[in-house]
Amino acid sequence: MAHHPTTIEPKLRGHIAYYDSPEALLEAAKKAREEGYSKMDALSPYHIEGLVEVLKQRDDRVPKFVLAGGVLGALGGFFLQVYVSAIDYPLNVGGRPDISWPAFIPITFESGVLAAALTALITMLTLNGLPRPYHEVFDAPGIERVTDDQFALYVMADDDKFDADATREFLASTGAVSIQEVIS
Repeated sequence: MAHHPTTIEPKLRGHIAYYDSPEALLEAAKKAREEGYSKMDALSPYHIEGLVEVLKQRDDRVPKFVLAGGVLGALGGFFLQVYVSAIDYPLNVGGRPDISWPAFIPITFESGVLAAALTALITMLTLNGLPRPYHEVFDAPGIERVTDDQFALYVMADDDKFDADATREFLASTGAVSIQEVIS
């Protein structure tokens, strides 16, 4: 019995429209949001004020995780010191109490800062889906110019409103310089 390797059929992942200016990209994103598109992304060589709000990609979970990580780290540092000083290896030096909390403050603070910083890093990477060595939009023709002087709006095919022809026509009506299919 012969084994035949399976081939993966290329699939339409969306449309990417290129623009010459950040203003044109911002305006196109606003129109796409008003039209009802929700699964889209913008690519730009630099930050464009207001674009995150238009795309509704703001995520306020990171500060909450950082606060929780900092508090848990501080509590962990404090209770580790209590355990070592009062339970595991108590030393009575000069008649001081086993749980001398003022002496625990520097380590408590530092463990809280360390835990908050590590939580911020891990949460940010996780919520951004990083590391991501590959994304289907990297296959789009002309995408390399986005890091230099081009601006792009990527409408994903898994958007409820996405229709290959209608979306292409809509993106053309926003003043796109060119529109490409993203296939991978």
